[in-house]
Amino acid sequence: MSHKKALIGLALVLGLAAPAADACTRIFYKGAKGYPVIARSLDWTEDTSTDIWAYPRGMKRDGGIDAGSIRWTSRFGSVTASLYDMATVDGMNEAGLMGNMLYLGEAEYDTKEKDKEKANLPTLSVGAWLQYALDNFATVADAVKALEKEPFRVIAPPMPTGDKAGAHLALSDISGDTAIFEYIGGKLVIHHGRDYGTMTNSPTFDQQLAINTYWKDVGSTAMLPGTHRAADRFVRADYYVNAADKYDDTQKATAAALSVIRAVSVPIGIKDPQKPNIATTIWRTAADPKAKRYYYESAWTPSVMWVNIGQLDLSEGTRARRLALKGHPDLSGDVTGKFVVDGPFPWLTN
Repeated sequence: MSHKKALIGLALVLGLAAPAADACTRIFYKGAKGYPVIARSLDWTEDTSTDIWAYPRGMKRDGGIDAGSIRWTSRFGSVTASLYDMATVDGMNEAGLMGNMLYLGEAEYDTKEKDKEKANLPTLSVGAWLQYALDNFATVADAVKALEKEPFRVIAPPMPTGDKAGAHLALSDISGDTAIFEYIGGKLVIHHGRDYGTMTNSPTFDQQLAINTYWKDVGSTAMLPGTHRAADRFVRADYYVNAADKYDDTQKATAAALSVIRAVSVPIGIKDPQKPNIATTIWRTAADPKAKRYYYESAWTPSVMWVNIGQLDLSEGTRARRLALKGHPDLSGDVTGKFVVDGPFPWLTN
């Protein structure tokens, strides 16, 4: 058996054996003339108490874990979505860097007992991982160059639900470049390239690619896997985003990207007693770095809202602001003027 076929076979076994994963799908729609839009879903077993936050340049930040946490000053302003107001899990900065954190059960970060060389690195809460990238980098290449040196040790305390706070991180920029960051067995693994736009949850990203290769050989127009498991959603999302019509303006490109992410979302109320980790889609977002628009769509309201990042004052010296979404207010259209001064929230910690 060839190495490629063996990898595909192993990935299929792991994909079928893995728990139906826990949250989220992410796609990179590349329209006509390369028009870029990132869209993602957040699937969860309960309300995530998500708010939208606007953070300015020049903010003094730290990793949120202990006195040894990494410290930095934000170079770029950003608009982000939170999880339980303890973690930044989605967003875009004013330079057009877009980021998404998705659940990954296989993630293992802090292995200082195994890796003595990392024991003295400054710490960073996993809740701050994406925010660190949005605060510091304009492009994926810049982020990869800096993060591959591992300037910090990621710490992942349990979430308020008691669940493991495991995630992998996807970054894309306005040029179409993408990188996926995963900590597997305490080791940072980076997949960097323009073809890595689609991502779901388990298994690890290399195995997702192998499963997708198998289905491409089967022929996606003949049959697509139809369950809500992460591996199946990956295959469908990748096929749909590549098959979608290509547009080069913000309205049509965003509509096309949202149509794909809606097609792989999990309807409200879907449950499987045999696979308790299947979860309803709670919200969806889309980020258009050319128009500098960040879109948010709650599964519990029938409308889409957006923030025009270019119209926000994100200059140094301004305050952090919040758009409160708890209780699922019926907001739609341009909500740029509805932020109020608040925060920032503290990162997930022990």
